[in-house]
Amino acid sequence: MKQLVRLVKYARPYWSLMIITMVSLIGITAMNLIGPWLIRDLTQTLLDEPLVDALEQVKKLALILGVVYVLRALFTYLYRYLSHKAAWNFVADMRTMVYNHLQKLSLRYYHDKQTGQLMSRTTNDTATFEVLIAHAVPDLITNVLILVGVAIILFIIHPTLALLTMIPVPFLAYGGSVFTKRVLPHFKSAQSTLAELNAVLQDNISGMKEIQAFNQQRKEKKKVELGAKRYAEAILHALNLSAIFHPLVEMIASFGTVIVVGFGGWLALEGRLSVADIIGFLMYLSLFYQPIATLARVTEDLQQAIAGAERVFEVLDTDPDIVDAKDAVDLAEVKGKISFDQVSFHYIQGNDVLKNISFEVNPGEMVALVGPTGVGKTTLISLLARFYDPVEGRILIDGQDLKNVTMASLRNNISIVLQDIFLFNGSIAENIAYGAKDATMEDIIRAAKVARAHEFIDVLPEGYDTYIGERGVKLSGGQKQRLSIARAVLRDTKILVFDEATASVDVETERLIQEAIQTLAETRTIVVIAHRLSTVKNSDKIIVLKEGEIVEAGTHQELLMHNGLYQHLCEVQLRN
Repeated sequence: MKQLVRLVKYARPYWSLMIITMVSLIGITAMNLIGPWLIRDLTQTLLDEPLVDALEQVKKLALILGVVYVLRALFTYLYRYLSHKAAWNFVADMRTMVYNHLQKLSLRYYHDKQTGQLMSRTTNDTATFEVLIAHAVPDLITNVLILVGVAIILFIIHPTLALLTMIPVPFLAYGGSVFTKRVLPHFKSAQSTLAELNAVLQDNISGMKEIQAFNQQRKEKKKVELGAKRYAEAILHALNLSAIFHPLVEMIASFGTVIVVGFGGWLALEGRLSVADIIGFLMYLSLFYQPIATLARVTEDLQQAIAGAERVFEVLDTDPDIVDAKDAVDLAEVKGKISFDQVSFHYIQGNDVLKNISFEVNPGEMVALVGPTGVGKTTLISLLARFYDPVEGRILIDGQDLKNVTMASLRNNISIVLQDIFLFNGSIAENIAYGAKDATMEDIIRAAKVARAHEFIDVLPEGYDTYIGERGVKLSGGQKQRLSIARAVLRDTKILVFDEATASVDVETERLIQEAIQTLAETRTIVVIAHRLSTVKNSDKIIVLKEGEIVEAGTHQELLMHNGLYQHLCEVQLRN
């Protein structure tokens, strides 16, 4: 109930549509209750009234019945359309809300999460809200109204017979309770299994190149087949139990009709109940037991919606661990001075990635971070962009602690070329302009020229309008990196970060890109991570990391004279 109340609160923008839906449901219920009463009156008229009077009464009843059916059709249209309008708009809002919240969560949240699982919560689980608003809740209200209305009418027609028809009700109610406790958890389990299957599919489709390269199609097919069969078995088990329950409910409900036929027929033969009353009783009885049986299905829909809501609220209730301070200020008029002050960091408690890191980069300088793989170079960049916060120490830009400035203003002043390049499924121009407001085509071309990307773009049949496919699948590694560099250049920020930005380009292109970077360094602060030490020779400062600590710092020439780790790395690369 707590989850349902919360969902109703979230649906506040659509309350007006839902109220009209409720009114329409009341109208439908009223029309359904009037119909059998008119048939009862018609039967009584045909049996008791003279022919002339009966004809007039029949015309009157036919007219009223026609109006009832027209009104029922109108109310049904309002209910069906407006309930779905409210439901699907609400689902769209919730999907947007979940996605927006996912954007606020720091990268730490995603360490143990599968993309497919999160996609399932954003799409599949929110889809259950449509069933809730457009079907379960309206059906619940309609069925309750019909139950109450029909029960009152049955007692008006014949109290004793009405009491006897209530005999199956406790059994139906008990059956519904058993269904809720024992059957519905299997539907929830099936829903969880489906999310696992989605996660496997997402991983495999994203990694199709690797699957084919390592010839693992058969293995991955079996994995998907196993997931698909697990879901089929889970849902079939739930449906089997459901298939047993529903006919059982119908059989129990039919005993009420047996009672009316037997006892009601005897009353009619004894002259204690009219034929019209027994016909009306049977018609209303068909309306009475149907809602009781339907309530089990409504309960099923409610449970599925609750299961979906629980999974959605697990995401929405996760608090971001990287947030703006209450008194955070915008980082304005950035000059580009970067300071790391005794910074330590770990992803897992007790396994330090960085230890007491301290260094400064002055505006317009180029600093390089080098060292063996896994020493924390990329982590430093992640801390600078505040994807994570240091466990100890401070990071400052122009003397301002990053924890005291807004993340939006911080990231508006930093452009990053990551090692793992992500390009969107759009045109080259759209990808270069991503993150730059109001960029003109001239601006895009200028940035591409700086990144030495214009040459290969210009020879493409559609030039800058060329679509590159998902994650830039139609481009080579070097082309993707140059587009990523152009995207960073176009943002025109005071701080530029290159994480292995030239790893996938040839030696000549690397030289051209380094010339461009060197030109940018005159007006920007640049941080470079590189394994190719030829890339960092011209840096104002080179910081050498080992096991999460700074072991050397200086210019290229200074470090060569130290006979330390940097010199060893240079010698290894020269030999190779």
